[in-house]
Amino acid sequence: MAKPMTITQFLAEFPGDDACLAHLFKVRYGNDPACPKCGEIGKFHKLTKLPAYTCNCGHHVHPMVDTPFHRSRTPLQKWYYAMFLYTTTRNGVAAKELQRQLGVTYKTAWRIAHQIRDYLAYVDGDAPLGGPHGRVVETDELFVGGYDQMGKGDKAIVLGMVERGGEVITRVIPNRAETTMTPIIKTHVRPGSRVATDEFTGYMNLGEEGFTHATVNHKAKEYVRGGVHTNTIEAFWAILRRTIAGTHIWVSPKHLPRYLGEIEYRWNLRQRPDLMFPLLLASFRRPLP
Repeated sequence: MAKPMTITQFLAEFPGDDACLAHLFKVRYGNDPACPKCGEIGKFHKLTKLPAYTCNCGHHVHPMVDTPFHRSRTPLQKWYYAMFLYTTTRNGVAAKELQRQLGVTYKTAWRIAHQIRDYLAYVDGDAPLGGPHGRVVETDELFVGGYDQMGKGDKAIVLGMVERGGEVITRVIPNRAETTMTPIIKTHVRPGSRVATDEFTGYMNLGEEGFTHATVNHKAKEYVRGGVHTNTIEAFWAILRRTIAGTHIWVSPKHLPRYLGEIEYRWNLRQRPDLMFPLLLASFRRPLP
């Protein structure tokens, strides 16, 4: 397995803002872009006092426009370092830790963290899982959250779908009703897939929806029956719990989908950790849809 970039390698490749801006310029426009005004190729050079490039004809290009870095007072290298941290740590980075490492305010660190999570989810995408000749897809739900000081529950419900040896997709759902979960499963799992779940009644009619459905009875302490189990999605839930409880302590239901996108990204690239940082950097070719 290829290893992710080290801090020494990061500092060698991105020693300052100019190096980061040069990288962003290449990501967005290529190595030798043609000037949209005069048509000359490879004639751009960095402006001295602005984070921009100019052609010999005087046309300016601003690489940070339509990116999270535009109009940000935070130096570009700090943005790049934050992205490096998010793609090289096992359980994410809390905004408070980002504040300490970057030397910025908590408000700035919080904003940077959420902007990065948005791009992680965008890069990860949601390719359909399973298929008639594909791997088994496991589906399960998880309650995330706790109780406030008044004893009122604030738990969010997360529906997870994972292909064994493949990718995971999660969605925050309002309830565990069959009418809520089945359409989501049908959207993200290919027809004809083999689907493994527990005995919860919300899954009882998946066989009638075009899936080959099998269950294990957790209430009867049955966790594996031949090739039928939900151990893979349970392993993902363990990582999710560890990330939230160990790194973030608490996550609001409002922003939970962003955190799920980050955790999905890390899981789906677990076999290629060396690609986590480069793929995130390459995503700035175009603004988020």
